Amino acid sequence: MTVMQDSLRPSVMHGALRAPGALSREVRRATRLAVDLLGHLEGGAVRLSLPGHAPMVLGHGDLRADWTVHDERVFERIFACGDIAMGESFMEGEWESDALASLLSLLAANRGVLRRAIHGRPLAMAGHWLRHRLRANTRRGAERNIAAHYDLGNDFYALWLDRSMAYSSALFGGADEGLAAAQQRKFERVLARLDPQPGDTILEIGCGWGGFAELAATTRGCRVMGLTLSREQLDYARRRAQRGGFAHLAEFALCDYRDVRGQYDHIVSIEMVEAVGERFWPQWFEQLAERLKPGGKALVQSITIDERLFDSYRRGTDFIQRYIFPGGMLPSVPRFIAEARDAGLVVRDDFAFGRHYARTLNAWRERFGQHPEALQEKGYDARFQRMWHFYLAYCEAGFESGDLDVHQFELAHAG
Repeated sequence: MTVMQDSLRPSVMHGALRAPGALSREVRRATRLAVDLLGHLEGGAVRLSLPGHAPMVLGHGDLRADWTVHDERVFERIFACGDIAMGESFMEGEWESDALASLLSLLAANRGVLRRAIHGRPLAMAGHWLRHRLRANTRRGAERNIAAHYDLGNDFYALWLDRSMAYSSALFGGADEGLAAAQQRKFERVLARLDPQPGDTILEIGCGWGGFAELAATTRGCRVMGLTLSREQLDYARRRAQRGGFAHLAEFALCDYRDVRGQYDHIVSIEMVEAVGERFWPQWFEQLAERLKPGGKALVQSITIDERLFDSYRRGTDFIQRYIFPGGMLPSVPRFIAEARDAGLVVRDDFAFGRHYARTLNAWRERFGQHPEALQEKGYDARFQRMWHFYLAYCEAGFESGDLDVHQFELAHAG
């Protein structure tokens, strides 16, 4: 998401609505500033409802979302701590929207206007920044960070992921294709690019719940070594292999990528590099190069951040790093390619499909919202559920706005 510029024109609104100047003098300065900024939105408008005031439609273009604010202090918090405060205040029920992802996408697309609000004030953000730096993905830190997210429980993820238990972007073949089929299509593309032969060995760094390993073993006859740092995922993947009759071809281990040895015909890593952390990228790519046999291929599916945002992103911390993926860090495409090159690898193919991720996230969010009682029974209270709704919508908005993308990078040894 993003923030604001200094020289702003008067707010623009549509319809028979109250102008910002009609707000009472008691309205907080932050509210007035927020109304003024929202009036400059391009590419869409929001209907803003504040306590005690008639709704205002702010911006230029079609109405994209209603934004109902229950406590005006929300704006002071957002100006201080950017998207972290926006997420926190949503978690606490201080505001809501009938189209959360659309609202966040519109705000993200208007970062030039909203710059200050996105990143917050440096002093107010210092605590969040320090907390993020203290969650570095050392061996011990990585295990702790992964457990914080993936060890929420297999039952938790099974409620809203599809039957493949794939927790990464699907690849849709058409408007009517379901999520499970699209996840299968994603795995099949990985195998098509690698073109492994029966008996070939595949190292999967970050094996999740074993969906890719199952397909590689049962359809290609490959021998897969899957690595994870989540005990929940490990147990599920092992049981899956036993039930599916491919345990003789797929082995799963609780193992840090830094500790794996040997060489493999191919390497696959599907949305795991985002959890490595910038400080450890050189080591991660070096492991890829060392574990990949001469003539072999690696396929890395990675979420990326727009290169224009990378410098400011790497200097700060955001809602995802604070609440969802501690220690996480997204590469930009140029940075990914440079890190690979420094390790002696070249990108042979680059396939981007970010809009498919927006659709995947929308499907997850819809499924997640269908189970509030079941989640409550499992100990996930209303605040936790609102946090995950915000997280999924926040990510969907990132892909819709183009701030984020997802790539399948095919790598090989240089030369």
